[in-house]
Amino acid sequence: MSDPTATSHQTATPPARGPAGSPPRVSEAALAEAARAVARVRRRGGRRSLLVGLALALAAFAVFAVSLSFGEMVIPVGDVLATLFGGGEPGSRFVILELRLPRALLAVLVGAGFGMAGGVFQTVLRNPLASPDIIGISSGASAAAVTASMVFAVSGLALSASALAGALVAGTLIYVLAWRKGVVGARLVLVGLGVGFGLNSLVWYLMSRAEVTGAQNALLWLTGSLNGRSWNQVWPQVTALAVLVPLTLVAARTLRALQLGDDTASGLGARAEQSRLALLACGVALAGVSTAAAGPVAFVAFVAAPVARMLLPGRGAVLPHAALAGALLVLLADFAAQHALPGTQLPVGVVTSVVGAPYLLWLLARANRVGRGG
Repeated sequence: MSDPTATSHQTATPPARGPAGSPPRVSEAALAEAARAVARVRRRGGRRSLLVGLALALAAFAVFAVSLSFGEMVIPVGDVLATLFGGGEPGSRFVILELRLPRALLAVLVGAGFGMAGGVFQTVLRNPLASPDIIGISSGASAAAVTASMVFAVSGLALSASALAGALVAGTLIYVLAWRKGVVGARLVLVGLGVGFGLNSLVWYLMSRAEVTGAQNALLWLTGSLNGRSWNQVWPQVTALAVLVPLTLVAARTLRALQLGDDTASGLGARAEQSRLALLACGVALAGVSTAAAGPVAFVAFVAAPVARMLLPGRGAVLPHAALAGALLVLLADFAAQHALPGTQLPVGVVTSVVGAPYLLWLLARANRVGRGG
């Protein structure tokens, strides 16, 4: 009877080896199988990304249609859709197209801008606290807008331009103060918090010296509100996002390399510091134009990107999905702000704060537990 052990040794084929001291050569069949496995994983990830994007877009459109339907005059959703596509009765057309549509569209645009800005900051700086409303960008816009309104009696588009300019100045100041042969995420967050506190102090000082009516108007804007918005606020936001979103997506091509660290990114051919600066500039501009349109709507930038990453784990920055999540969040919050309390329209920032503040506390508590070793 033959020895099975001996037979197995005779039939086993050892891996091919190269010259002495070199690692074993991998067969072409093994390489082809590995390439096919990588392609399968990428296809699955691409399909999931597409499905999640479609789900977020459909959910946002559903809330968008419902928000156009409800109000003092309830219009069936079917009539709303007919009106949007050119039909509908004259009365319904006026209510939907002139009164409700600008507000709903602005909710989508503002949410998308804040969501993408938050995704940029959190991914580039690799810090979940690095969002524009936490690190002082929104505070810069608020300080500039309140100063322009109370000191120089500015209003309308000039006020929005002041808010955008304030965001850009605050972002530049934070970057310069945080730069030490490069920018580290934790240092920029801490500098941003300090600058934000200083700018908030300026805002409250100006409000303490203002008349009651002016202070009330400023407080409403500082909360973040879509009340009374019209097409005058929509078109500048459309124009700004039409420029900034493509620029951000182009600049984001280096995000995967930046997530590996500056040395690795440089080894892959990316200019780490220039790429980071371009992305942060896009994020500041997105946050600035969104704040100019609706005020500093709290926690949208902070929450939208983590929601998108939770739906697409391991897919990186997912900036388009963060924009969709931000749009959906602002639409839901604005619908609740209009209809949660009968006869009262709350600022949308009040509702987003109710959602975002518990998330911030949970994140800080979780980070504290990890810092103590779990």
